[in-house]
Amino acid sequence: MFALSGPLAVYGKSAKEGLDLAVEELNSQDGILGRRIELKVEDDGGYSGDTDTGVRVAGRLAREENVAFLIGLDSSGVAEAVAPTMKELRKVLMITHAATPRVTGDLCNRYVFRVSLNVPQNSATGAQVAATEVTARRWTNIGPDYAFGRQSWEYFKRSLKKLQPDAEFLEDEAQWPKSGNEDFTSSIAALHGTKADAIWSSTFGNDLINLVRQGNQSGLFKMNKPFLFELGAAMEVLEALGDQMPTGLWVGTRWWYQEPRTEANRRFVESFFGKYGHFPSYNAQNAYTGLKVVATAAEKARSLETDELIAALEGFSMESPMGRLTIRKEDHQAVIQAVWGKTAESRDVKFRALGLKFRVLDPVKVFKAEDITPAVSETGCTFA
Repeated sequence: MFALSGPLAVYGKSAKEGLDLAVEELNSQDGILGRRIELKVEDDGGYSGDTDTGVRVAGRLAREENVAFLIGLDSSGVAEAVAPTMKELRKVLMITHAATPRVTGDLCNRYVFRVSLNVPQNSATGAQVAATEVTARRWTNIGPDYAFGRQSWEYFKRSLKKLQPDAEFLEDEAQWPKSGNEDFTSSIAALHGTKADAIWSSTFGNDLINLVRQGNQSGLFKMNKPFLFELGAAMEVLEALGDQMPTGLWVGTRWWYQEPRTEANRRFVESFFGKYGHFPSYNAQNAYTGLKVVATAAEKARSLETDELIAALEGFSMESPMGRLTIRKEDHQAVIQAVWGKTAESRDVKFRALGLKFRVLDPVKVFKAEDITPAVSETGCTFA
């Protein structure tokens, strides 16, 4: 279940690319437990804010289609609505994108797992960048006005305050455009006049593309005020902007195609590029890895029955394109590394020979999983 319609359907498209590659590879090796995988990809209501659609689609897939398990979800709002229904549907749900901490926090249940980074992990890395790479004391924010944007700002403030106790946050200057916004004129004008020394932003996807393009026209990124874009290194954004993305910006991502420098990651990137002719986004990689994790756990359990699959997934660990990935038994959250970097022109001759113009990360900062993941005691997760 992914966002397949609306202004940010690019996320659903990239996820399906990752899933299709995983299915192709698994089916070439006899599928799961000797059974070929049949993939059904459906729209979950995504960024339209239609949480009822997500709940309805999950129920139909589980009851009428009798799928072996569910995978996906892009929107944090949809994830918060769908996750609690798994207790009734009794199917494993592997979340591969939605970052709300609540689905592995106060809304956690034994059926829901997440293979990707969540808001606290992303915000903790951003706070470390803010504390070590940026000279700033007063911060403000621009982010989407829904669960993800609000949570991102709150966790960033909390993490930075621990590292930099004198940090100040100008709440009255924070900008909250609606998700799917096309005109950032008023927000850009407000940021031009901000008293903040630096700006944190969880803006993503098409919203971030529009913000950068319109910001370029107004000189927003020439104010000598650092911007930290939590998801600025998403491939969907970098490819769309090309050389319109300013250099020298600190940007984060939930996986970067050049990190880690492992055989597992190299194989995935080469296979993906060979199949689709472009580099994978973090969302494509998350979906690919999510399906591989469930498939490997099922083989370990010798079963796709829900209870046996849950037992195999709890505490599960494997090498993935993201590096060593472990799913905590206590809250079902993946513990994995995170990547930030500074936007730069590529110096790779082969890159230019391929006609590629998107910005790369140079330098790259890699954050260890154990350094950015809150303790289980901080999540609020208690399995009933």
